[in-house]
Amino acid sequence: MKNVLIEKFRARKATVGVIGLGYVGLPLAIRYAQIGFPVLGFDIDPFKAKKIAAGEPYFKHISGDSFKQAVAHGFKATTDFSRVNEVDALIICVPTPLKEHREPDISYITGTMDTIAPYMRAGQVVSLESTTYPGTTEEELRPRIEQAGFEIGADCFLVYAPEREDPGNAHFTTGTIPKLVSGSTASCLEVGMALYSGAIEQVVPVSSTRVAEMAKLLENIHRAVNIGLVNEMKVVADKMGINIYEVIEAAATKPFGFVPYYPGPGLGGHCIPIDPFYLTWKAREFGITTRFIELAGEINVAMPEYVVNKILLALNEKGISVKGSRVLILGFAYKKNIDDDRESPSYKIMELLLQYGAEVEFHDPYIESIGIKREYPQFTGKQRVSLETIDQFDITVILTDHSDYDYEAIVEQSRLVVDTRNACANIKSDKIIKA
Repeated sequence: MKNVLIEKFRARKATVGVIGLGYVGLPLAIRYAQIGFPVLGFDIDPFKAKKIAAGEPYFKHISGDSFKQAVAHGFKATTDFSRVNEVDALIICVPTPLKEHREPDISYITGTMDTIAPYMRAGQVVSLESTTYPGTTEEELRPRIEQAGFEIGADCFLVYAPEREDPGNAHFTTGTIPKLVSGSTASCLEVGMALYSGAIEQVVPVSSTRVAEMAKLLENIHRAVNIGLVNEMKVVADKMGINIYEVIEAAATKPFGFVPYYPGPGLGGHCIPIDPFYLTWKAREFGITTRFIELAGEINVAMPEYVVNKILLALNEKGISVKGSRVLILGFAYKKNIDDDRESPSYKIMELLLQYGAEVEFHDPYIESIGIKREYPQFTGKQRVSLETIDQFDITVILTDHSDYDYEAIVEQSRLVVDTRNACANIKSDKIIKA
């Protein structure tokens, strides 16, 4: 059964099923469709299935041409999970958020597995791509598959291959980012390698699913810790009257031993603010306190308050009370040139300013209105304002440095500008406050 499945992947005759058509699943499904695989996507949101049927992308960083090409090649989507028996591969790309007290919430993973298990058939491979703590694949997915009557490594194959998607990155795409692949057994690893080798240029096997799970967390912890370090350095440099960005650029001229990271208003996206805490939680099971990770988390979580304090001081210098002041936030996405606002620090900054009595509006060229957010339901449906109203606000706060913005015009038309991204680095004006 293993050899038959491997041959189907090599011949591109296997049908690939992608469960969860979000920022990870959709690009992966498109990639498989573009290179000739039959692809069936699954999602609980009927909106996505309808958009795919119509050939209309629902993420702005995914080109319409690539999307339409995938649909033309047979990419289809459904909300009917009983159809999982039609596919040879089940690639799970669902969210793994945190609970209220920073505990892992893997209910999307386990819920998906519980939903599809009754409809699975012999000869399929299940691959989990969601970021999670070491042991999830073996402790949560394997028992559910075995309870459905399958023998892992014989008539069903279990793989963990963590996603490395970077929305909006023009240099690395789904097909060019190296892929870690692990298997629950040696046979599972062989099948996993065959599954991904046709779609990804470089596939890197590792010895166990726990290694792959830990490697994915380490990648994101590395970024979180270094961002925490540079955010702390920013606060120190600011107190000393030193430009932290010039410091970073100077240090980056060293050709070895230094990697530049840049400060910001706080962490955003679905990975960096969340994933480190998956390891801190699991480590406690082994009696270990991950102090370094948690300290970096504390620093990064404090950045929105630091930015708000800068706004308050800037207004105070002009004799303006924050209560009743008008604040315009520029950029609501968590990073430049995409429409992804998951975990964006803009939400916390807006919430804090409103608590101080400010009137807060936002503009983002990629986000027309705010969707439903579990942590900030009060902002649901809030619409962006026109950039032409910028001169009507007491202060403009740059939280996302989108390339679409004309920063010289923004500074010229604004009364005050708080720049959290060094977007105005080449502009000389007394209006600009670094934060």
